[in-house]
Order: sequence, then C-alpha cells, then structure tokens
Amino acid sequence: MNNMKRNDLIFITVFLAAFCILQSCGGNAENLSVGSAAPGFTLQDADGNIFSLSDYKGKNPVVIYFYPKANTPGCTKQACGIRDSFSKFNENDIIVLGISVDSKESLKEFINDHNLNFPLLSDETKEVSKAYGVLNNIGLTSRITFIVDKQGNIAHIIRDIDVETHADDVFNIAIKLK
Repeated sequence: MNNMKRNDLIFITVFLAAFCILQSCGGNAENLSVGSAAPGFTLQDADGNIFSLSDYKGKNPVVIYFYPKANTPGCTKQACGIRDSFSKFNENDIIVLGISVDSKESLKEFINDHNLNFPLLSDETKEVSKAYGVLNNIGLTSRITFIVDKQGNIAHIIRDIDVETHADDVFNIAIKLK
C-alpha cells in the first residue's frame, strides 16, 4: 500500500509540474492594460545588438511577444510562424521582437536551428518580464503578446495565444495601427 501511495504522489507531482508548465503558472500581465504606456526596455539580441523600445516611438507599431523557452515545440512553432510571415511585417514597417529569459547563447542556437529572421531578445535578468507582468512562478516568461502603437502605448494584449495562428493574428492587429 505504501508503494501505491508513493507512486500516486509521484504521479500527482509530475502531473502538477507539467500542468504548471503548460499553464505557465501565473505571469498573466494583469498589471498592464490597453491604453497604458508600454514599459520601456533595452535588451540585447543573440549577437549582442541593442534594442530599445524607445527607438520605435513615433515611427512603428511594435509586436512584443514573450515566450517561455527557446527550442521547445510551442515556442518553435510560434517563432517559425513569424519567420514565415516576416516579409509582410517588414514591408509594412511593423517591428517584431521576441523576448524570453533565455541566454544569448540559447537564442543563437534557436535562431540557427530554425533560420529565424527577426530579433530574439534575452531578458536574463528577468527585469523586463517582471515589468510586463509575464514572469511566471517557475521563472520563465508566459506566452503573452503585446502590440504597442506608434505612441508607445499598449494597443492590444493577447493572453490566450494559438501558436498556429499567432503570426497572422498579430499582423492583422498591428497593420491597423499604421
């Protein structure tokens, strides 16, 4: 009987951990709302290039998509969707920035493995993720997208993301901000 209880406990623990990862364990950006100023940030991409949100103010709508972990199935599908649609973002001067707490080295591998053609930014300090309210209880970023208008305000927040349609969904929202 003790073995049965122990196995049940192990199963429940593993199930809850997996559920927590799938549900992102919090980090639902409740601290921000549509119309509020997007928190400013300066982060580096995989190559050490610096990106600041303020660089686009008055110029471009910006899609900021937070994702949990490079090279995982859902994150890969989401990133490849952006990659495959990137020309239409680029042609319409819509900036796309992917952000996670992954190291620059992990991002470089992710970019190379999947021929990604847009910036992925490293938030290893987790400060930007905290500012956007997307840092979850296990220290990863939740899968949430913010679309920022030219004035630097949050125009749209997508909390329930379908990785299959994400690229089209965010493009269709951002193009209206031109």
